[in-house]
Amino acid sequence: MLDSIVNAFKVPELRKKILFTLAILALYRFGAFVPVPGIPFRAFADAFQDSNVSLTMLDLFTGGALSNFSVFSLGIMPYITASIIMQLMQSVIPTVGRWAKEGEPGRKKITQVTRWITLGLGLINAIGYLFLFQSPQYGVVFSDEVPTLLTDILVVFTLVAGTACIMWMGELITQRGIGNGMSLIIFTSIVARVPSAIFQSLTSTADSGLGMAITVLILVIVVACIPAIVFIERAQRRIPVSYAKRVQGRRVMGGQTTYLPLKVNAAGVIAIIFASCLIYFPAQIAALFNVDWLTWIANAFSTGPLNWVCTAGLIVFFCYFYTSMVFNPEDTADNLRRQGGFIPGVRPGANTVTYIRNCIRRVTLPGSIYVACIAVIPAILFYFTGNQLIQAFGGTSILIMIGVGLDTMSKLESQLKMHNYDGFFK
Repeated sequence: MLDSIVNAFKVPELRKKILFTLAILALYRFGAFVPVPGIPFRAFADAFQDSNVSLTMLDLFTGGALSNFSVFSLGIMPYITASIIMQLMQSVIPTVGRWAKEGEPGRKKITQVTRWITLGLGLINAIGYLFLFQSPQYGVVFSDEVPTLLTDILVVFTLVAGTACIMWMGELITQRGIGNGMSLIIFTSIVARVPSAIFQSLTSTADSGLGMAITVLILVIVVACIPAIVFIERAQRRIPVSYAKRVQGRRVMGGQTTYLPLKVNAAGVIAIIFASCLIYFPAQIAALFNVDWLTWIANAFSTGPLNWVCTAGLIVFFCYFYTSMVFNPEDTADNLRRQGGFIPGVRPGANTVTYIRNCIRRVTLPGSIYVACIAVIPAILFYFTGNQLIQAFGGTSILIMIGVGLDTMSKLESQLKMHNYDGFFK
């Protein structure tokens, strides 16, 4: 591992990408502590400690930016929600579906529409947070020296501009850095909350020895679970594929045997991110309208039995949905036929399509159940114990961290092997 990291910095191009990615992430963390102009920082931070559960969970995904009411308070959620909307529109609206099949020009159109939807959602969230934090529950009072309307416009504009800046930074990392920029921003936000969660776990009980024992036990369990999660994340169902021999002149081509890999968790971290964004969408709506019954619904969806059932169901749904979006059995069977490949014992054409589709369904089911368990079980433990470290190292958080870490390391590995260096995976 250490040798691979050293080798990565030996390649000038790769070194620039790594440093660029780290610089953008550092800039993002800096912005999480820059408060919106005019906010009474200390008074608001004290009021946020008594906030409802739904806002506490949203604060986890912003890396503490929401509790600071910083310029990045909205976090990456508007962009993720916009991405979900565009993914769903590809299956519903034929025009958007055609864009997805047009290659690079189509992707540019989808990206542009996603940006505008992100800004629209950011505007709605910004207005909602402004009304919420000016309510008696938080009592944010701005300076009387500036007209109230002008101050409100400034706050909303600052929050929307922060969302646009996060979106821009994520795209910069994707284009010029290492890994997926949006995933790395979520990864950074979650990791940033771990030190404070460890401290709160140590001081959660009057007996310091008991608090330390509980903290060590949780960390040991997390460390023990990581290899198992990595093993399942890299697990594959390999469908054997043979290629018929072809003679071109004096050359004999084909005749070899390979395999078609189907990942157990093909959706990776995307399913759990999408599910988390939707499950906390009622909290964003409640923040917009600040009505008691909406707040009650938001809290019910944010924790408790309803949250567990909905989270598990959404994760299973998005695992199947995302897998169907990225893996088309018809296209795969057609490509095999064109290349002279076939699955032993399966007739080409419709039978191959049916066989591949059934394999995908059988593999996706245990993979989706595994992801749902990883997400729900720690949430149940946190519900009954209230330990902040379980929340920080919960299933959603740990799966995102491992998934993003593996994805980033895989991209680093491919870059290293291009320059004849050993990668991270042996």
